[in-house]
Amino acid sequence: MTKNITSQRAMELEDKYGAHNYHPLPIVLSRGEGAYVWDVERKRYFDFLSAYSAINQGHCHPKIVGALVDQSRTLTLTSRAFYNDSLGVYEKYITEYFGYDKVLPMNTGAEGVETALKLCRKWAYEKKGIPENEAKIIVCENNFHGRTITVISISTDPDARNNFGPYTPGFITIPYNDTDALEKALEDPNVAGFLVEPIQGEAGVFVPDNGYISKAYEMCKAKNVLFIADEVQTGIARTGKLLACNHEKVRPDMLILGKALSGGIYPISAVLADDEIMLCIKPGEHGSTFGGNPVAAKVAIAALEVVKDENLAERAEKLGNIFRDEINKIDSDMIELVRGKGLLNAIIIKPTNGKEAWDVCIKMAENGLLAKPTHGHIIRFAPPLIISEGQLMEAIEIIKNSILSFN
Repeated sequence: MTKNITSQRAMELEDKYGAHNYHPLPIVLSRGEGAYVWDVERKRYFDFLSAYSAINQGHCHPKIVGALVDQSRTLTLTSRAFYNDSLGVYEKYITEYFGYDKVLPMNTGAEGVETALKLCRKWAYEKKGIPENEAKIIVCENNFHGRTITVISISTDPDARNNFGPYTPGFITIPYNDTDALEKALEDPNVAGFLVEPIQGEAGVFVPDNGYISKAYEMCKAKNVLFIADEVQTGIARTGKLLACNHEKVRPDMLILGKALSGGIYPISAVLADDEIMLCIKPGEHGSTFGGNPVAAKVAIAALEVVKDENLAERAEKLGNIFRDEINKIDSDMIELVRGKGLLNAIIIKPTNGKEAWDVCIKMAENGLLAKPTHGHIIRFAPPLIISEGQLMEAIEIIKNSILSFN
């Protein structure tokens, strides 16, 4: 059915038959390899979104695809009603890889966040002794943890919240990057956890002050409050370390992973914690039909092996420094600020001559590079971590020429 389909036809079909819950750039992609994608008319682009950092290992990495194909021919799904011969091997691998006692496997990032919130509440009642139904979890303004009912209940984004109520109670919202506000919120004895992104990606790659994450962690420890890191986007080498929390030598009490845990091949997420927290969940109290299936287990191991074998964290650190240095050299009034860590970066665009971030992204696409605005005035740049330095410099030239075309 998709053979020889045109871009126009593909977009018309989505518009007519699909829910209108996204506003994509008018590009119809049909193939990907490494740092590149191609549209249906066979035009090649640099991918500088990486499916919101799900494709850190590059498009269609042969090792990860091979794991998917091999396991798919043997056994795809058993549910957790039975054991399978892949899950335990994966659980041992990932817990040793990140240094935790246990993992709870799920499928999507939002499911990972929901799982962590449930675990935190269970721990609050069974370990900390908070009265039933009175546990509170601290969250930050401008967060993005997904779009389930509970997660949008803790969002401050009107697009995510409006007309989706009533909202889930039990949360305290404070400003991000504000330890004074955190200190005040922690005075409540019924606080059980602090859920935080080490870098707020969807908010426009907002990098907190140096020391914020480590100080927040210590403040939580002093109050017997769980520090829960949402590293769905920032984890798996994106920011120049295996985890963004590693920049400040913080080991979260609970770690939420997703996206690049599968190299963009298959929906996989995970929550990692030690026994004191994880074993609060008993049989029947949480689960997922697809969570921990044999395909996911094999794909995740392959994805994590690629990160280690190809030194992707070190590459992200080195190339990220080059990217920010080169973008800062561009002489344009449109560039208000460049910020980021590793290969998770953003440019804040100042509207010029009636042109905004969306117009810059359209121009970049015309010139062979794909990126997407967030919050209207910010462009996030997150290429696959396997991109070469030569490819990066070529891409930077496209970004530069695109922006300068509006001068």
